[in-house]
Amino acid sequence: MPAKSQAQQKAAGAALSAKRGEMDPSDLTGAAREMHETMTETQLEAFAEGKRKGKPGHAS
Repeated sequence: MPAKSQAQQKAAGAALSAKRGEMDPSDLTGAAREMHETMTETQLEAFAEGKRKGKPGHAS
C-alpha cells in the first residue's frame, strides 16, 4: 500500500530508517513515531516506496 502523499512517504522513510537502526527512534516525532511502533519493516518499505513527484504535499 503506497503512501498517498509526500508527507506520508517521508514519515514512513524516517520510521523505516529507525527500524533498521540507522537513526535513533527517540528522534522520531508524530506520524513517524507512530508508524515505527505499529508497522513492520515490510509494511514501511511498501509505504515508503515509489516516486514523490505528482503526489500532494499532504493527504486530505
